[in-house]
Amino acid sequence: MSAQYQILHDTHYRYDSPVSLAQQLAHLWPRESPWQVCTERQLLISPAPTSRRDELDVFGNPLTRLAFERPHDELQVNARLRVEVLERPPLDFNQSACWNNTQSALSYSAVRVSDDILEACRYRFESPYVHLKQSFVDFSASCFPQGQPLLLCAHALMEKIFSEFTFDDEATQVATPLVEVLESRRGVCQDFAHLMIACLRSRGLAARYVSGYLLTQPPPGQPRLIGADASHAWVSVFCPVFGWVEFDPTNNIQPALEHISLAWGRDFSDVSPLRGVILGGGNHDPEVRVTVMPIEG
Repeated sequence: MSAQYQILHDTHYRYDSPVSLAQQLAHLWPRESPWQVCTERQLLISPAPTSRRDELDVFGNPLTRLAFERPHDELQVNARLRVEVLERPPLDFNQSACWNNTQSALSYSAVRVSDDILEACRYRFESPYVHLKQSFVDFSASCFPQGQPLLLCAHALMEKIFSEFTFDDEATQVATPLVEVLESRRGVCQDFAHLMIACLRSRGLAARYVSGYLLTQPPPGQPRLIGADASHAWVSVFCPVFGWVEFDPTNNIQPALEHISLAWGRDFSDVSPLRGVILGGGNHDPEVRVTVMPIEG
C-alpha cells in the first residue's frame, strides 16, 4: 500500500527596503528513505539567484544554497513536489530493548561501538532549541519504569504530551524556551516535538527532529483549500535492532501514509525550510502557503 501527493510550498518575502545582498539555505527537497520516494521536484525562484548549489547537509538532507548579489525588494521561493509514501512494516514494541540498556549502549565507553550507535550519539546531546534539564526527566518519569521496553516508553511519552498540552498557535514563537512550554502546557507541533526530544535526551537516549508535511482533511462537504495546510514536525527515536522509529506527539499517532518527511536534524534550527542572512531589507515577515493534495490512482 502507498499514497501519492502533490505538494506546493510557497514562501514570499516582501521587504520594506531593498536587499542588496543575501545568502539563503533551503531545505525543500524531500529526502529519500525506505518508506518515501520523491518522483518529481521543481524549485521556482524569483528573482533568479546569482548562484545556486544543490548538495547534502551534514545530516544527509538535500540542501540548496542560494546567493543573491543584485538588489531586490521581494523574494519568492516556490517548491513543487510529487512524493510517494510507502507503508511501513508493523513493529511489536514489546520486543524493543529496554530503555535502560539503550541508555547504557549510547553512553561513552572505551569499547568500539557499531556505526548505527555512533550515528545515533549525535542526537543525544543538547542543541540550540533543546536543552537537557532535570525538569524534563521529572515530567516524563511515569513513562519510564525501570526495565520497560524503550518503544513502549516513547509511546507513553507521546500520549502524555498529547493529553496534557493544548495546541495554541499564538502561545509560542520559534525561540520560546522549552521550560516555558512545559509550564504553560501550550504550544504548536514544533514545541511538542522539541519537548519530547528533550525528555528523551535528558535520559541519555537519542532522538531527532523530523520536519515535513501532514495531509489534513477539510471539513465534510468542503473543498480542499490551496495554501491552507502547514509544515509539520514530529520525533524519531533510536532503538537498537529496530532502528529509528517515529512518533507524532501533536496528534498522538505514529507517522504513516499521511506523513511526508522533508528533513531531519537535532532540532528545528537544522532543518528550517528557508533561512538566511540579508543586507538591508528592513522589517519583513514571510508569507508561507503550503498545500498537500492526494493524487488518486
